[in-house]
Amino acid sequence: MKVKAYTLNSFAKCIEGGNPAGVVINADDLSEDNMKKVAGIIGFSETAFVMNSDLADFKVRFFTPNEEVDICGHATIATFSTLLSQGRIEPGKYFQETKAGVLSVELKEDLSIMMNQNTPSYYETICKQEIADSLNITTAEMSEELPIQIVSTGLRDILIPIKNIDMVNAIKPNFEKVSRISSKYNTIGYHIFTLESLNGSNAYCRNLAPLYGIPEESATGTSNGALACYLFKYGKIKSDNTNHIVIEQGYSMEKPSEIIVSLITEGKEVIEIKVGGKALNLSEIEVEI
Repeated sequence: MKVKAYTLNSFAKCIEGGNPAGVVINADDLSEDNMKKVAGIIGFSETAFVMNSDLADFKVRFFTPNEEVDICGHATIATFSTLLSQGRIEPGKYFQETKAGVLSVELKEDLSIMMNQNTPSYYETICKQEIADSLNITTAEMSEELPIQIVSTGLRDILIPIKNIDMVNAIKPNFEKVSRISSKYNTIGYHIFTLESLNGSNAYCRNLAPLYGIPEESATGTSNGALACYLFKYGKIKSDNTNHIVIEQGYSMEKPSEIIVSLITEGKEVIEIKVGGKALNLSEIEVEI
């Protein structure tokens, strides 16, 4: 059986940047097992499968090479870029049915794509020493003013503040320990960040999700949505600067990526969150399963 799929790089800062995703746009006849096979053969961190929906404009399911996840930011960007390229949509607002709920997606005239995420949930903080051991660093390299905390805007991630870019780039994780701790806290993985940046952005980060078969990811929509909310909560982003938050990722992998986050806030509460960027380098492939 042959399945037509598309590949492209979401959140790309340039052609070689971004996070690659696979997209299958007519997936109604594929079984879950076949979706898993396609995702495994394509081999990217996530592949999206687009189906008809009774609840929204499209139903989208997301698979890593290992298993299904509820939502994926960069694969959503890839999905709607692909639908645009194939003449299925034009600039405007759409809704996608996902396992994280029915979420809105906006395709802007400049072809950037912004997607709504769930409002943030803040969970427990985690001992710095436990995390430091898994990253082969000392707690002295971690921020003294920000906690290690689990935050979710659809997926639970462990947010880990580090003092500077050099320290972030130098981290050589023990992936077995990272997986074990991610599983222990029922999280996707680690989102390591610093408030230093290369291009005047709000933060610079690396994302590790070895539990889901992704040692490191070059651009992560959901994690950066959670990070923006966390930075607002702890006063690192002021209420008059929440409309255009920029986060750098992928530079440690030579895949420069830029993730845009927009928050609407009331007092100290985030009441709406959008995450987005652009996708580049569309290709069509055929997968044999």
